[in-house]
Amino acid sequence: MLKVHLPDDFESVHEAEALRFWAGRGAVRLLAHDPGSRALLIERCVPGTPLGDTYSDDEIEVAAGLMRRLWRAPSHDVTWRRLSDDAERWLVELPSRYQGRLLDEALDVLQALGPTQDDLVLCHQDLHGGNVLRAEREPWLVIDSKPIVAERAYDAVALIRDADPTVAELRRRLDLMSDLLELDRERVRGWGIVKSLAWDDPEQAQLFSEVGSRR
Repeated sequence: MLKVHLPDDFESVHEAEALRFWAGRGAVRLLAHDPGSRALLIERCVPGTPLGDTYSDDEIEVAAGLMRRLWRAPSHDVTWRRLSDDAERWLVELPSRYQGRLLDEALDVLQALGPTQDDLVLCHQDLHGGNVLRAEREPWLVIDSKPIVAERAYDAVALIRDADPTVAELRRRLDLMSDLLELDRERVRGWGIVKSLAWDDPEQAQLFSEVGSRR
């Protein structure tokens, strides 16, 4: 499968290096890479059926299992994007785009979580059901990463917020992902607020705020 990136500073940055780093463990293999044209030749998933966005408990468990396989300490030969840098930038950018209680909550989260991340790993950053495909070499493989070095709690957010969940569905996903991956639920929820605002979805940020502590 040939994938050609448009020039940008986000979608295409270090995807090839991430695929090379994961070396087919839970992700498609990188077969060739031309940095000049931003072209990647990657393993084709057959039949390529996506996991989807209905997210039964079993489907969430599949995605969680893939995350566990991808999460490893980053190599030192690549200048990876880092969540700590994004967090500092968001502290400046978000007040220019939002105001009110939700912004205040997001800024509090950034100040609390940004500097206190530990056990940093290379994260996919966009691992949701559309980026998990049925394959032959393994039952499921992930595609289309936006690699970033971050704590694990941040990486769980993409699936939890996918496909416009209701507050009840978001709560179910948040609770289940936190349990399956042994994550601090409040850190996942906090990053959910921040990432939703940063990615221009204040309605979902509001949902993460509303779910509150586990009942």
